Amino acid sequence: MNRTAEVTRNTNETQIRVKLNLDGKGVANLSTGLPFLEHMLDQVARHGMLDLDIEAKGDLHIDAHHTVEDIGISLGQAFLKAIGDKAGVRRYGHAYVPLDEALSRVVIDFSGRPGLEYHVKFTRALIGEFDVDLMHEFFQGFVNHALVTLHIDNLRGDNAHHQCETIFKAFARALRMAAEADPRAAGAIPSTKGSL
Repeated sequence: MNRTAEVTRNTNETQIRVKLNLDGKGVANLSTGLPFLEHMLDQVARHGMLDLDIEAKGDLHIDAHHTVEDIGISLGQAFLKAIGDKAGVRRYGHAYVPLDEALSRVVIDFSGRPGLEYHVKFTRALIGEFDVDLMHEFFQGFVNHALVTLHIDNLRGDNAHHQCETIFKAFARALRMAAEADPRAAGAIPSTKGSL
């Protein structure tokens, strides 16, 4: 099964290309103009064991909002395309990830229904020059276009960088679990409806 996708999104605000291999080796090639976001996306590739190429050019002279949101949208579209009809996958995934004092929990369902529950109170507004409010925009864009239900809870943390990193690592681990093949499912759609 070829679980790959390539998505291109061109607007007046951004030009984005995403290549995704769900069965990769954890390799990321990232060029977004946003070093902190690239650090987080590298966690997604590495801990999700997927290969991820993202090239983005956006109106960063205004701010990072459009670029971050549109990367989330494009990544969501790539996931939807790569996962296909979801036959034989686990469907649900979850992870708790600590980093020193910080701890986050992420739970995902490849449900076909977009929904985001995002419960994060960062201890500061900026990580370097990166506005932490944009993390919500990233995940909202992803959820809306991957058609997944996603619950993100930062349970504790004093350092905003640590908080964010635990969220992205847990997101990666939950994605990996939900998208992997269930050897007992024998290719069945993981729903009593027969489709997702």
